[in-house]
Amino acid sequence: MLLAVHEGTVAARIERRGERLTLRYEPTWRERGPFPLSLSLPLAAATHEGAAVHAYLANLLPDNAQVLESWGKRFHVSARSPFRLLTHVGQDCAGAFAFLPPDALDAHREQPGDVHWIDEAEVADRLRALRTDIGRWRRDDDEGQFSLAGAQAKIALFGRNGRWGVPSGRTPTTHILKPPIPGFEGHVENEHFCLELAHALGLRTARSEVRRFGDEVAIVIERFDRADSSKLPEAATTTRGAVLRLHQEDLCQALGVPPERKYQNDGGPSVAQITELLRARSSDAASDVERFRDALLFHWLIAGTDAHAKNYSLLHAAEGRLRLAPLYDVASALPYPDLDAQRLKLAMKMGNTYRLRDIGRAALTRMASEMKLDPGATLARAQELADSLPTAARTLREQLVASGVDTPLLRAMENELSARAARCAKLIA
Repeated sequence: MLLAVHEGTVAARIERRGERLTLRYEPTWRERGPFPLSLSLPLAAATHEGAAVHAYLANLLPDNAQVLESWGKRFHVSARSPFRLLTHVGQDCAGAFAFLPPDALDAHREQPGDVHWIDEAEVADRLRALRTDIGRWRRDDDEGQFSLAGAQAKIALFGRNGRWGVPSGRTPTTHILKPPIPGFEGHVENEHFCLELAHALGLRTARSEVRRFGDEVAIVIERFDRADSSKLPEAATTTRGAVLRLHQEDLCQALGVPPERKYQNDGGPSVAQITELLRARSSDAASDVERFRDALLFHWLIAGTDAHAKNYSLLHAAEGRLRLAPLYDVASALPYPDLDAQRLKLAMKMGNTYRLRDIGRAALTRMASEMKLDPGATLARAQELADSLPTAARTLREQLVASGVDTPLLRAMENELSARAARCAKLIA
């Protein structure tokens, strides 16, 4: 059995019989719980079985077979069993729930949590270890384990006042650290540049920075599913100074889609399906649909080819409130000459095509209609973003260089993104 635990309270029990999974919400959670584990596992039903439960759990894990195989060997369980893997790494996942075996519940409740502080040399060692074992997200002697979705190698740490530590018990991680991706030079700077560029253009994004730890470099991303209680209104919490877990789920989870179908071309969610979900469930549907549209336009402008459904999330709050989460995992394919620009495709269709070179006025007009948005307003927004991007990119590069982040890739990104924005502006003029 696996328990889904929220701030020490058991919300649901998950059982495995053979290959079949059953999730049962606790009666008290159904009556008074602020939110379900997922929109695909609503509180209206006491019990959920089969594919939806499996998809929800699988999407909590890395979508990287090497990492899963590494964890399977380390914990002596099947790499293809999300249930068994989460028994070992479910203590700190995306969202507000911990996933624990029953015999770990008392310790979880009784131990408020602690942080083992480490110096920057040890942070560097942990980042370096990922090069030899992509699944080495934690050391064997670490008390706490964690799981995060995504294909990239990463570690997660607790950060406060410039210090870094490994949390345990009920204390969650607050930051994600991702080292460079082999074969994609400057990807750390690429992702940070794109996130900051989106922010400069008015999109809500996860906040990030490029940090050096000894001879290692990483993008450090502040988790938006965590909140410092001291910064919340007094009425929001009675635990001042603690880090709170906010509940989130990615759009594959919300739609009951397994991670192997995250791309639309593999049977995953489309723009129309996601828009329909936002219109039906968001607490501010009009705003969130426009934010989703802006994200799609931004990915089109920067050639962000990996914006699949797992790279969009929803944030849950009390009383069923739900909003589209900030953008994350954003990067451009343009700086890499080995990628044929004429063949680049997006993760979701815009209009009737995936291929970047085929997306222009007609495709954006069709996309707007599918989203039930005014096509003229969508084209105007695309034009505004395209016109604003070159100046924003130049200003951002200058700011990064002034802060000590200076690589040849930044100049290449400014040039490539500005040139593409100009081409896109002509296509929709």
